[in-house]
Amino acid sequence: MATAQCDLIVGREGSAGIIRLNRPKAINAMTLEMSIGIDAALDLFEADPAVGVIVLEGAGERGVCAGGDIRGLWESSREGGDLGARFWRQEYIMNAGIAKYPKPYVAFMDGLVMGGGVGLSGHASHRVVTDRTKLAMPEVGLGFFPGVGGTWLLSRSPGEIGTYFGLTGQTMSGPDAIHAKFADAVVPAAKWPEFREALTKVRPVTTAADVSKLINGFATGDAAGPVAAKQAMIDALFGFDRLEDIVAALKRDGSDFAIATLKTLGEKSPRGMVVTLKLLRLARKAASLEECLVREYRAALEAFRSDDFREGVRAAVIDKDRNPKWSPPRIEDVTPAMVAPYFAEIGADELKFS
Repeated sequence: MATAQCDLIVGREGSAGIIRLNRPKAINAMTLEMSIGIDAALDLFEADPAVGVIVLEGAGERGVCAGGDIRGLWESSREGGDLGARFWRQEYIMNAGIAKYPKPYVAFMDGLVMGGGVGLSGHASHRVVTDRTKLAMPEVGLGFFPGVGGTWLLSRSPGEIGTYFGLTGQTMSGPDAIHAKFADAVVPAAKWPEFREALTKVRPVTTAADVSKLINGFATGDAAGPVAAKQAMIDALFGFDRLEDIVAALKRDGSDFAIATLKTLGEKSPRGMVVTLKLLRLARKAASLEECLVREYRAALEAFRSDDFREGVRAAVIDKDRNPKWSPPRIEDVTPAMVAPYFAEIGADELKFS
């Protein structure tokens, strides 16, 4: 089973259902068609009694998935199209399905894992990072926010670690990802072929505990990266509900870390950061992933219509000049009226889960 362009390769190897993203030149960026194909594969494997475990992997050496097909979304936004609505509806429903999937689902999070790649892996029952993992949710640099259930995951990181990663878009190492509760175990990339072979030999009827035990046999045991050492500082600096207060705390602190963080925030979309912080604070009170996905979908549709999204993608992906002109350009100019549409209910078009 494969898409016409072979962007997605699906098959069974032993008792493992394999889902391989196959766009290595684009670091396996996910298209709408690929997302639909993943959904179909998961349904197929759920019904197959010979499949005991699902394995998600990416082709090539650069990463499992660098996110969604941003260029296609940018083009549709410029043309007033509806790809954003169709893509995110499909993707977010798929994310919820992965979280509830009844069979063990092992995500091999090697190399780059960004945006939509987090949606494919961060909600898995078994999340394996490597010594090469570079995980990030850098959407605030695109005039957007951490979607794909990212606000649910970030809001459940210890202390203010999720606030820090969500607002800065900084990259997590494998151990960082475990500390932030985005992953479960570090398995060196060099051990992947042997580990993958072992996964294909699990019993057709296997349990999550069985798969965890297998993973532990290959894992390094690392559970905290360099960001964990900054936990107390991050908690003190990011423990506010207004972005202006976070910025003020960073300015007062004046440490090298604070100065570097201020520079990073200065490069991001002010509107994107304000929306992100509000989404993260609401996510802390959420009862389910689905609640966060509904809220993210509303915000995504508004972002898709915004100049900031088009400008952020232009600067980062299209022209690559890394010099976006945000609207508005300053945090203090982001008004409640600008933010409110991101949180408005959308009636008949609301995201629904079966």
